[in-house]
Amino acid sequence: MIKLPWVERYRPSELDDYVFKNPELKEQVEAWLKEGSVPSLLFHGPAGTGKTTLAKMLVRQLGVDEYDVLLANGSKECRKIDWVDKLISFCQTMPFGDFKIVLIDEFDYANQQSVQPALRNLMEDYSQTVRFIATCNYPNRIIPPLKSRFQEFQIDKLDITEFTARAATVLVEENIEFDLDDLDTFVKSAYPDLRKCLNLMQQASVSGTLVVSSVADGGTADFKLKAVDLFKSGKIKEARQLICSQITAEDMESFFRWSYDNLDLWSKSPEGQDEAILIIRNALVNAPMVTDQEINVAAMLVELSQIGK
Repeated sequence: MIKLPWVERYRPSELDDYVFKNPELKEQVEAWLKEGSVPSLLFHGPAGTGKTTLAKMLVRQLGVDEYDVLLANGSKECRKIDWVDKLISFCQTMPFGDFKIVLIDEFDYANQQSVQPALRNLMEDYSQTVRFIATCNYPNRIIPPLKSRFQEFQIDKLDITEFTARAATVLVEENIEFDLDDLDTFVKSAYPDLRKCLNLMQQASVSGTLVVSSVADGGTADFKLKAVDLFKSGKIKEARQLICSQITAEDMESFFRWSYDNLDLWSKSPEGQDEAILIIRNALVNAPMVTDQEINVAAMLVELSQIGK
């Protein structure tokens, strides 16, 4: 029997299993399901917080016929205007049920010059028979005239304690032996992306025990996992060198956020963490003015390592 990835095995399939951080959103979802219909929706928030899970759960619990659902990935199909022709053909045919749903993941990658403007009129022309449900990490990348056609909902991240508890629950359910400090390393490397955390832990548990080095020393793991292990071991210079050698331009925005989400890596005291926030903020402000981002990140990490000294 093929074993499912943990992210699929523990993906909520029923409303009662989904963790809502916003009780108002839960009430709204319950109302949609009671009515048997939804408006066009835009779910946004950090990666791995359950946006796509909620969107797919809505489609499934509304009982929408599979032939009435068009799935698309914004980072692939929606980069090219050719995809709009496929979308028009889908919208033009009558639904088997009450309405059709276009479900677009990573909508913030849809082309702003061609695809996004084309969707504005489509959403209005077929508003009676087609609903659009989109998910994204960065709603500011969606043009305002298009975004205004959606009802927007922020999907908040889990707090670090609940995130850790959910990761630990999966390990217990899978009968994986683990040390709490090792679990903390995985949490710090991936938070708030629970999907990434589960993927890394599954990769590191093939022996039946959670082993950081089994993936941290390989070439397939996220570099932040090994960096966290080095930081916690007091090998600050090695951690900085690793980050600067691995980080890419695409990683920069999320790396500043990751540094902020893990303030206890830089200091255990409230005063030290306040100082860390200012250091991270300054590096973020400087980023657009610095031609070599590696130097900017390296300088930030040097300053963070000097807190309290």
